[in-house]
Amino acid sequence: MPKLTIDGKEIEVPAGTTIIQAADKLGIAIPRYCYHEALPVSGNCRICMVDVEKMAKPQIACYTPVAEGMVVKTTSQKVIDVRKAVLEFLLVNHPLDCPVCDQAGECKLQDYYMDHGKYDSRLDDVKVKKEKKAISLGPTVMLDQERCILCTRCVRFTDNITKTHEFGVFDRGDHSQLDLYPGKELNNNYSGNVVDICPVGALTDKDFRFKCRVWYLSKTNSVCPGCSMGCNITVEWDRSRPHQQKKARVMRLKPRLNPDVNNYWMCDVGRYAYPSIDENRILTPQFKNDLISWEKAIAMIAQAIMPLRNEKRLDKIGVLASAQLTNEDLFVIRKLFKDTLKGAHIDFKMPEQSGKSDDFLLKADRNPNTAGALAILELQDGVTQQVIQKAKEGQIDVLYVFGQDLVKLFGKVTVEQIAKKVKLFIYQGSNINDTCSYAHLNIPSAVYAEKDGTFTNVQKRVQRIRSAFLPLGEAKGDWEILSLLSQTLNTPIVYKNSKEIFKDMSATITSFSDMSYDKIADQGMILK
Repeated sequence: MPKLTIDGKEIEVPAGTTIIQAADKLGIAIPRYCYHEALPVSGNCRICMVDVEKMAKPQIACYTPVAEGMVVKTTSQKVIDVRKAVLEFLLVNHPLDCPVCDQAGECKLQDYYMDHGKYDSRLDDVKVKKEKKAISLGPTVMLDQERCILCTRCVRFTDNITKTHEFGVFDRGDHSQLDLYPGKELNNNYSGNVVDICPVGALTDKDFRFKCRVWYLSKTNSVCPGCSMGCNITVEWDRSRPHQQKKARVMRLKPRLNPDVNNYWMCDVGRYAYPSIDENRILTPQFKNDLISWEKAIAMIAQAIMPLRNEKRLDKIGVLASAQLTNEDLFVIRKLFKDTLKGAHIDFKMPEQSGKSDDFLLKADRNPNTAGALAILELQDGVTQQVIQKAKEGQIDVLYVFGQDLVKLFGKVTVEQIAKKVKLFIYQGSNINDTCSYAHLNIPSAVYAEKDGTFTNVQKRVQRIRSAFLPLGEAKGDWEILSLLSQTLNTPIVYKNSKEIFKDMSATITSFSDMSYDKIADQGMILK
């Protein structure tokens, strides 16, 4: 393994490592436009020039392999002068429209120019105008050819990652321009990623355009709940105004690096599903057509369960959980309805409602925590169908549904029959669906962006989600609601936070043993 020195710091790296990769390991930031860790190297932007001892000219760090004894300087005057010249060249035809560009605030052209810019340009300001400005490329992305610096990241992404080959660079010289191939549309499952990797404002997201300036955004690490892959993401939300003064809090979701799960990418299905965080929410407990207090709602459930417990008829309780719930929520469901109220019928598996999938990230299972539910609840097959049938026949007195839309799954007629036969039909969920109109009692729960916990993905990797903000309205976390119910039933299951639940779960369930939030961190841990 060759040993080299970069800016006075020594490092040993595997043969074949490039200078920019070695510098990244040392935490030395070398500017880059065309270079991206997950894409093939093209070496065309030249901004990553470094000074290598015994070499006459500066070298591009993204393409030059390290060698034994190499001495590299990334901030010498020679390097600074080269970067200034490169930026001067890149800005020859670039429009000065930063005030109206959505990339402002996270634009590498802005950032590097502030560090290395040549403020007295030697070039006449006569720009070559490109044809397409604010042109739609498909359902999600806009193109502004004037802003493009031809780094070709998007070209390499569609050629090597999605293999859909929409983008190309056309014409030559100062008339070169990025565009789609004739007859093509940017409409693959991962189109939003080209906006993420564009270092300037050439490719922008239709959904995010002019919605919020990036300096008003706060970012919270989380996991996408759109399918069982569990892509690592950041929830980016507007902190500029109190939440009660705006219709939406979340502005966008962005992929977060996890080499073992989604690398740098996420699918469009997950990316654009965030409006459900703020839209169509259940905001307060409701019994039939009346808004009620939390105390009355919890008391109503307890009053329905207590006689069944006293008369040892707990088999009259049906619990339909959900793989949308966190591991912590599911563990409290297990403790209350399986360990304490022994005899209740519990399941989470529903008739298959699979979505589209591909051979990259998007999975047909649209639940983020199927593997966790299987590990925690340890259920037999077919219980859901038995619960539904018993409820239709009046053999279930209390039906407790967590987030499942029974109308969509079993049909309107079936749910109408259940609502007539069951004494107390409870729907606990975050968003309004067709089942809500048939449930006797609707209880508002928090969405994933409003609570702490973990999901277990299709790889059986346990991953953290974190609360970005407080729940809307009077919503509470699912485990908190069940904790309140357990206390009213005089069988208290009390935790201070989700971390305590996870600690108890790791001590109780073998597959989670030796895990903790600290060990899981941001990259996750595999179930035993």
